Amino acid sequence: MLIDLLIAILWSLSPFGEAKVGIPYGLLNGVNKYVVFLFCFLANLLVFPMMMFFLEKINRYFTRWRSYKRSAIFVARRAKKGSGKNVQRFGFLGLMLFVMLPVPGTGVYAGSIATYLFKMDKKKAFWANAIGIFFSSLIVWSATLLTMKGISMPL
Repeated sequence: MLIDLLIAILWSLSPFGEAKVGIPYGLLNGVNKYVVFLFCFLANLLVFPMMMFFLEKINRYFTRWRSYKRSAIFVARRAKKGSGKNVQRFGFLGLMLFVMLPVPGTGVYAGSIATYLFKMDKKKAFWANAIGIFFSSLIVWSATLLTMKGISMPL
């Protein structure tokens, strides 16, 4: 069970799944439903400060290389296209709603990139991301629990 919790946490830290994959993984592998929610939410929340550090410090160093710079520009354009209008128009609320959507391409990684690109206040952006991650995790957690309950019901 501890290994399954660790894997769920790693999925929640990963840009390929975030808590949208970590929570269902943990629940489907028998981890306590409250423990998996808490740890996956906190792991996903930890991504924001790590991304801000990366974007502000390390990204500037790596942009010296042409291949990295090209891929960074590609990711930035995708982030602006996906979140740009809502985040610029609605600010805090737009960022929160964008991060809250439990679909691929949204989440704390995209929210962090949007924060960096639009030069938003980091404290406000952190709270927008935190609230968005919480509700996204709650939606995924509830949907997974309801699905598991439906699967285990006799026909």
